[in-house]
Amino acid sequence: MSDDIILETRDLTKHYGGVHALEGANFTLRKGEHVAIMGDNGAGKSTFVRQITGVEQRTRGEIFFEGKPVHFAGPLDAREAGIETVFQTLALADDLDVPDNIFLGREMTRWDWLGPFRLLNYKGMRDATLAGLEKTAVKIPNINNAIRNMSGGQRQCVAIARTASFHSRLTIMDEPTAALGVQETAQVENIVRTLKEVGEPLILISHNMRQVFDLVDRIVVFRRGRICANLKKEETDGQDVVAYITGAKTQPEYAETAA
Repeated sequence: MSDDIILETRDLTKHYGGVHALEGANFTLRKGEHVAIMGDNGAGKSTFVRQITGVEQRTRGEIFFEGKPVHFAGPLDAREAGIETVFQTLALADDLDVPDNIFLGREMTRWDWLGPFRLLNYKGMRDATLAGLEKTAVKIPNINNAIRNMSGGQRQCVAIARTASFHSRLTIMDEPTAALGVQETAQVENIVRTLKEVGEPLILISHNMRQVFDLVDRIVVFRRGRICANLKKEETDGQDVVAYITGAKTQPEYAETAA
């Protein structure tokens, strides 16, 4: 395996009984590279991400992260390894405010010398939250407001700010702007560009063709649970990508597996 490969999957497969949601996915992501995963609904895109991040356990196949084989028991394991993910479901706690959501599972504490009687460092988490929101240009009028009282766009921005606020080795975004307006979408895209500038690799799942061609280096197309194309952005166009998504075209190297 090359030293510059941050993530690799070999024959990654997920079956739900007789349903083959993902079959034989061979995928690589290099350090600093931004890759889009595209495909129709049910093509296997989100299933692929759930196997990588430990949300579900794979039926077979191997996953290598930073050159080492990994088998995450759950999303927390993936996050501890340095993989930050924004899922379509956002995974936010509705009754908690913004700082509590951003630090959920990795709370800042005081008086650690008291052992199990440590206290939460609310001021530290609030200050870090404000710094994180400023860094990502996400505007939340009142960070003490419970998540359930926020708009869909604000909720999505909190989830993205949580991901971008912590140094990670890999960021995965699953349809991050699907429910956002124009201004909020621009904020998210600026976050993605910032990650590119600092050399952080990214996997972006998106149906937005304009967004994909603006933000990524490479496009991997899924169809019926299989990879059917691996395209360099500068060597393809929207029409070409749609042809792979619909099955009108398949790259020769994937023809047998995508049939």
